[in-house]
Amino acid sequence: MREALRGERPHRTLRTVALAGVIAWAGWGAAVAGTAPPAPWPWSNAELPPDRRAQLVLEAMTPQEKRRLVFGYFGAPMPGTTYRPPRAARMGEAGYVPGIPRLGIPAQWISDGGLGVATQRVSTDAVRERTALPSGLATAATWNPSLAERGGAMIGAEARASGFNVLLGPGADLIREARGGRSFEYASEDPLLTGVIAGAEIRGIQSQHVIAVLKHFAFNDQETGRTMYDVRIRRAAARESDLLGFEIALEQGHPGALMCAYNRVRGRYACENRWLLRRVLDRDFGFRGYVMSDWGAVHSTVRSALAGLDQESATIFDHEPYYGAPLQDALRDGRVPETVLDAMVERILRSMFATGVVDHPIDPLARLDLRADRAVATADEQQGIVLLKNTGSVLPWPRTLRRIAVIGGHADRGVLSGGGSSTVFPIGGNAVPGLGPTGWPGPQVYLPSAPLGALMAQAPQARFRYDSGRNLAHAVRVARWANRVIVFATQWATESKDASLHLRHGQDRLIAAIAAANPQTVVVLETGGPVLMPWLDRVDGVLEAWYPGSGGATAIARVLFGAVDPSGHLPVTFPGSRADLPFRTLPGAGLPADRAFVIDYTRDGAAVGYRWYQRHGREPLFPFGYGLSYTRFTYDGLAAHLVDGQLVVQFTVRNAGTRAGAAVAQVYVGPEKGGWEAPRRLAGWRKLALAPGESRTVSVRVDPRLLARIDRHGREWVRAAGAYRLSLGDSSAHLVQSIRIDLPAWEHSVRWPIAVRPGVPAVPQAP
Repeated sequence: MREALRGERPHRTLRTVALAGVIAWAGWGAAVAGTAPPAPWPWSNAELPPDRRAQLVLEAMTPQEKRRLVFGYFGAPMPGTTYRPPRAARMGEAGYVPGIPRLGIPAQWISDGGLGVATQRVSTDAVRERTALPSGLATAATWNPSLAERGGAMIGAEARASGFNVLLGPGADLIREARGGRSFEYASEDPLLTGVIAGAEIRGIQSQHVIAVLKHFAFNDQETGRTMYDVRIRRAAARESDLLGFEIALEQGHPGALMCAYNRVRGRYACENRWLLRRVLDRDFGFRGYVMSDWGAVHSTVRSALAGLDQESATIFDHEPYYGAPLQDALRDGRVPETVLDAMVERILRSMFATGVVDHPIDPLARLDLRADRAVATADEQQGIVLLKNTGSVLPWPRTLRRIAVIGGHADRGVLSGGGSSTVFPIGGNAVPGLGPTGWPGPQVYLPSAPLGALMAQAPQARFRYDSGRNLAHAVRVARWANRVIVFATQWATESKDASLHLRHGQDRLIAAIAAANPQTVVVLETGGPVLMPWLDRVDGVLEAWYPGSGGATAIARVLFGAVDPSGHLPVTFPGSRADLPFRTLPGAGLPADRAFVIDYTRDGAAVGYRWYQRHGREPLFPFGYGLSYTRFTYDGLAAHLVDGQLVVQFTVRNAGTRAGAAVAQVYVGPEKGGWEAPRRLAGWRKLALAPGESRTVSVRVDPRLLARIDRHGREWVRAAGAYRLSLGDSSAHLVQSIRIDLPAWEHSVRWPIAVRPGVPAVPQAP
C-alpha cells in the first residue's frame, strides 16, 4: 500500500509546511473519535435506503464536518518527524478518519487486510497477532469462490474484533508482470477468474459489517517505479482486460470503497484520472461506493476532486494535505463547487450505511475463535496447492515410509509469507525472527506452522531428519540416507520491490544436488509467484504451495500423504525463461527513482498472461489453469445453446480414477476465424468434487462480454455474428473437446447495467 519510508520516492519527503498542517488537523481530529449515544435521528431508521439515509445526514452537516470525512490520517508515528496520529487512532492501523459523534457517524478505523488483519509497524515493535490467509494467488488457485467468501468473512470478523471497520482489500490487478512484487496479493492473470474470486472475498468481508476496499485501480502491475510509470494502453483493450476484472469484482461484491493506484494511466495519475474515475468507474460501471487514495498517491486538490477522488488517505504521505486547507481554499473561491464536496461525502456516508458500519458498531473486546479461523485458512490452502509434477505417481507418499529427509525452507519452524503493508503477524509470533529487512517492508515473517511437525504427524512410524540446506555436502548426505526427500524452496516477495524469477541463496543448486543424490525427491515451492525451475527434469514431484497462510503446514502434509487430493490449478502462467515474458527486462529497471517512464501495452493490449502466450505462439513451462490430481478425470458431452439470448454451455465430468478428487473443468471460447487479441478466453468453469466412478453433468452460463469486443469508440460491447469455437479441458493448453456454435450479433452499451449479468454458478466445495 505504501512506499518504503526512506529513500524510494523524493516527492514523498515530508515537508515542514505539510507536516504542520496535518498536525494541526490532527489536534481537533482526536477530539471527535467516538460516537455519541443513540439518538432519534431521522437517518437512524434502518428501513430507509442507504442513499436516503446518507442524504439526511448530509443535510444536517456543517461544512467543517463534511471536510472531516474526506481527510484521512496515518495510524502510526512517523520516524524522524514530530508527527503523531490522533489519539483515537488504533495501534498499528493503516488509517483513521474521524467520525461525527453529534450525528451518530462513527470514525473509520482502517486496516490493511487483503490477506488478514495487518499491523503497520513503523516505530514500535508492538504488533497485532492475527490469522493469515494464504496468498491471493493461493486462494485463486482453488478456483472456488465459496472458499474465497469464507476467507473474507473470517478476516472481516477478525477486523471487527480488532477494532476496525474498513479493510483494505482485496486486490484485483491482473498479473501482467510475472516478477511483480505484489502478485502474491492479487488473484490471477485472467479478468473472469480475478473478478469472481475478488467479488467473493468482498462479499465475505462485508458480511461482517466491514467496508471492503477493492484495489489498486488500475494497472498497478509492478513495484519498480510504481509512482513514476505511465501505462499506455488503448481504451478498448483496457476495458477488455484489467478493467473487466475490476468490473466483475464490483458487480459480484459491491464493495463500499475502491482505492486508486500510484501510477499514471494514459498520461494522468490514477487518483486524478477523469477517464478512469468519472467515465469508466462512475458512468460505465455504476459504482455506488467512494474512491479513496493509496497512501501517497494524491498530487492535487482541484484536479483530484473534480476527477472523482472522494477521500485522501493518510495525508502525511502526500506532498501536502491536499484535502485539508487547500480544499477549503478551493471551496471558498469556487474552484471546487460545494456540490462536488457534497457528492464526495454522500458516497462515503452511503457506504457506511450500506455495509452496516453505522448500525453495527465495532466491539474491540469481542472474542476471536482462532482455532476456527485457522481451519478456514487451512481449508483454503488445501485446495490452493497445485501439483505441478508427479513422475511415476511418486505422490501421494505411503505412510509406511521409514526414512524421510526434509531439507531447506526453515521447514522445521514455519511457512513463509509476503512482505509490505499486507504483512500479518501471526499468533505465536514470527517463527524465524531476524531475517530482515529491519525496516519496512520487512521483516520477513514465517508463520509458526512447521511442515516438519505436520509431516511427522502424518507418518508417525517414519524416521525424519531435517537439514537446513546451508551446508550442501551435509544436505546431500542426509538425502542419501532417506527413502524419500522433500525440499522446501522459498522466494520472499514484497511490496516496494519486484521479485526475481530465480530462487535465491543457491536453492537451485541445492535442489539439483539433492535430486542427484536421491532421485525420489519432491520440491515444495513457497513463492509469491512464478519461478524458473532449471532442475525440473531431475525431480519426481513439484508442488506449488504459494504462501500457505496460518495452518499451511497441515495442508501441505495432508496433500503429500494423500489425505487430501490436490485440486489447485494455476491462476497464472509459469514461464520457461525470461525470454518468454512480454518484457525481458523490467520496465524502468536501472532508472533513477525519480525518473518517469512509460510501460507500453499498446501492442498486445488485452492479451495478458496465457492470451499473450497464445498470441505469440510461446509454450510456457506450466500453462494457466494447469494442475494435476491423484485421480483421473474425463470430460465430454460438450454442448451449447442460447437461453434468452445468453450462451449456456453443458458438459459431463467423470472421475475415472480409483480415489476421490476434485476437477476444475474449464471452458474457453474464441471466434472461429480469429480477430480477437488471442485465440481463446476463459469463459467459465466448474469445480466438482467426485467420488471414484462418479460423473456429473453441469452447465456454465457465459457472460456475454466474454464473447464480445469493445468498439473503437469505447461505447459498446459488440459481438460479431458468426461461428465461435467452444473448448473444454483442464487447462488453457489442454483442451480435450471442442464444438462450433453459430451466434447472432449482439450489441450493448458499456454503461451499467448490461442486459445480462450472469456471474458464475455456485461452486461446490471440494473435500
